[in-house]
Amino acid sequence: MVSAAILTACVIIFICCFVSAYGPIPNILCSEIFPTRVRGLCIAICAMVYWIGDIIVTYTLPEMLTSIGLVGIFGIYAAVCVISWIFVFLKVPETKGMPLEVITEFFAVGARQAAAAKN
Repeated sequence: MVSAAILTACVIIFICCFVSAYGPIPNILCSEIFPTRVRGLCIAICAMVYWIGDIIVTYTLPEMLTSIGLVGIFGIYAAVCVISWIFVFLKVPETKGMPLEVITEFFAVGARQAAAAKN
């Protein structure tokens, strides 16, 4: 009984932290990094990829549960979250307070620099 209450509290705390911290980043990032002329199509593609990933997690959970157990599953999920956090911390620039046009130009300049560095 006590362990069930602790588990429930941990899940609720995780959901609250995830939704308020890391959860919105894919949606916010996708709406900022694409040029205005293709933004609608690109956001739709990002949403599709997001939902495909969600479906993969949902349908593989029972198989993984029987093969590696609950601790293994949440260990994998925690590792993916840590890797994602590191990526966001190192590679995603802060855009708070910047107008959308400035953000679009910021990412366009970065894309041009990456293309020039390849050539």
